[in-house]
Amino acid sequence: MRILGIDPGLQIAGFGVVDMDGQDLRYVASGTIKTTHLERSDLPGRLKVLFDGVREVVQRYQPDSASVEIVFVNVNPQATLLLGQARGACVTALVSSDLAVAEYTALQMKKAVAGYGKAGKAEVQQMVMRLLKLPALPGKDAADALGLAITHAHAGRSAALLSAAATLSPKSSASYKAGRHY
Repeated sequence: MRILGIDPGLQIAGFGVVDMDGQDLRYVASGTIKTTHLERSDLPGRLKVLFDGVREVVQRYQPDSASVEIVFVNVNPQATLLLGQARGACVTALVSSDLAVAEYTALQMKKAVAGYGKAGKAEVQQMVMRLLKLPALPGKDAADALGLAITHAHAGRSAALLSAAATLSPKSSASYKAGRHY
């Protein structure tokens, strides 16, 4: 199974792709999608870059499922809202590509990867490098994305069964009067 991890960010979003064969994980790719070339005030343009970038990653690597970090509430409400919009663009790109999306908090990812929920970025980078047998440290955003993919892989068969059950399909019940419901 091929898993795509996304670490959403409005300026830099990380992505990481791993293959899982039984208990074995193999690195496929990682990188970032950057919006820093656009004006900070161009929120719609930046969201489009994120959406298009995630869609391109999905087309290139053909993952079977995806995992995305859940946004935490920041001290700065404006920053939280902007990050939430970036995350929304990433999740929408994944769902519009017909991928099942699992969501994990940073704490869950750090615990799964480093064994400690309050691990720092450097610790996550080191553990991702070790777990995937990489020759060098991945970048911080890519390491977090790879960590999310590893977390999803470690979630095991239960998560896969839940993802399959949550696949979007229209409800055909007569109780739905208008529109399409998923």
